[in-house]
Amino acid sequence: MGNVTQLSYATNPYDSTQISGRAPPLAPPGGAVAQPTAAQLAQQQLAYQQLQQQQLHQLQQQLQSFWSNQYREIENVNDFKNHSLPLARIKKIMKADEDVRMISAEAPIVFARACEMFILELTLRSWNHTEENKRRTLQKNDIAAAITRTDIFDFLVDIVPREDIKDEAMTSMPPVTVPVGGPSDTFPYYYMPAQQLPQSGAPGMMPNKPMLDPGLYAQQQPPPYMSSSIWPPAPQEPQSPSDS
Repeated sequence: MGNVTQLSYATNPYDSTQISGRAPPLAPPGGAVAQPTAAQLAQQQLAYQQLQQQQLHQLQQQLQSFWSNQYREIENVNDFKNHSLPLARIKKIMKADEDVRMISAEAPIVFARACEMFILELTLRSWNHTEENKRRTLQKNDIAAAITRTDIFDFLVDIVPREDIKDEAMTSMPPVTVPVGGPSDTFPYYYMPAQQLPQSGAPGMMPNKPMLDPGLYAQQQPPPYMSSSIWPPAPQEPQSPSDS
């Protein structure tokens, strides 16, 4: 008993987290997308505003060049007989006003040139909207957008399809990932959160639907059972006493 052997303790093969009951931290799944922060949303909003300002500046330069060329062409015009638009049609439109009795020969010429310049400018503004939406075909909603954006074209607002402008305006904006449960002030100005349906009310009641009265079901009795056979049943013959 004098010699006491020292026992060597082996290392524990089990993980300490398993013994203590603590679970290791879970790693985020590989397919999860990190939600943008408020700074990223603000940066994306700033980039969108800069893009709009750049497109507006480009449109202003194009309009300045357009009007400079128009003024130069008007000063150099020598032939007043040939016009792009028919003068007879313009004179007929002018005579639609009952108060107009006499029209000089120079008036339709001025109107023909004015209509041509009006069409050219409206086409230029409409084409700018076409390029904003990355298309190569000018459509009617491009003309509607050009009219809506220009104050001098307010008299045409009632005759353009304004519904198409709203749909394309939403599709032309860059996609934005909104963090779930984030503060509302982090949303960009062009983000429109969906309206939530009211949760209050009686159970079993659909939103925007009237509640059904259970008494109506009690008044409606189910129809009597009808046989599926279309042929009447054959008459049964009385049995004779000998058969019994």
